[in-house]
Amino acid sequence: MLTTHPFDDDKLREECGVFGIYGNPQAGAITALGLHALQHRGQEAAGIVSFDGGRFHLQHTLGLVGDHFSSEAIIAKLKGASAIGHVRYATTGDTSIRNVQPLYADFEFGGFALAHNGNLTNAQVLRRQLVRRGCLFQSSTDTEVIVHLMATARGGSPVDRLIEAVRQVEGAFSLVALTSKEVIGVRDALGVRPLVLGKLGDIHLLASETCAFDIVGAEYVRDVEPGEMIVIDAEGVHSLRPFQPQQRRLCIFEYIYFARPDSVMEGTSVYQARQRIGRELAREAGVPPM
Repeated sequence: MLTTHPFDDDKLREECGVFGIYGNPQAGAITALGLHALQHRGQEAAGIVSFDGGRFHLQHTLGLVGDHFSSEAIIAKLKGASAIGHVRYATTGDTSIRNVQPLYADFEFGGFALAHNGNLTNAQVLRRQLVRRGCLFQSSTDTEVIVHLMATARGGSPVDRLIEAVRQVEGAFSLVALTSKEVIGVRDALGVRPLVLGKLGDIHLLASETCAFDIVGAEYVRDVEPGEMIVIDAEGVHSLRPFQPQQRRLCIFEYIYFARPDSVMEGTSVYQARQRIGRELAREAGVPPM
């Protein structure tokens, strides 16, 4: 019997990592490599969902990326030219297979997979409202709230439903989503959690950090802007702005702790930012030069 609510957790946690790719026949393998590079963001679980033009393929596991996705047999199951992946360090919900992302659901428009980095501060309220409306939750993660908000949306395309859903949530989120036609990335209006756009030849990728591009030989294009939605489909890359502009508020712990030193965030080298932070701390503390 639960004695606390699944969202009651005020402990400092590492943040999750997300990755997405559209238009490469080795999408599953590339996603696995990208998750390897993002392993520092979460070691509890990992998952990949791919789409082969007809079916979605899911692989979820507890533990490290290398313990599961280094198998050729597993990668062979992730067929298709588009995929998204997630490495998890729990911020809400217990450590169990039901909470491993990407989450997958069948909608009227077809399959939909979603991976989330961040915390939704109004998830408890939204969850109670959705349960009263008859929604049945399969996990204890705040991410699933977005799935049900899409399911109860007024209709329209997957992009329209996702926009209606994310406009109702509050807090920090960088999302990657997969449908039969596109890979979607969304960053919250404040830009608390990072999300970057990359390019590998003629195809495009999304990831939490640029280090995920380095491992697969892709180039960093730019940061996804706070409040921006990126849609990658057969026609290219499309930028939407579903939120009102707000002041940027990237989490300072990305520079201090979460991100890998060889990543670039908001146009700034994480390693160089840490050097400058160290110099400033030494100056303020009056530490004499060595």
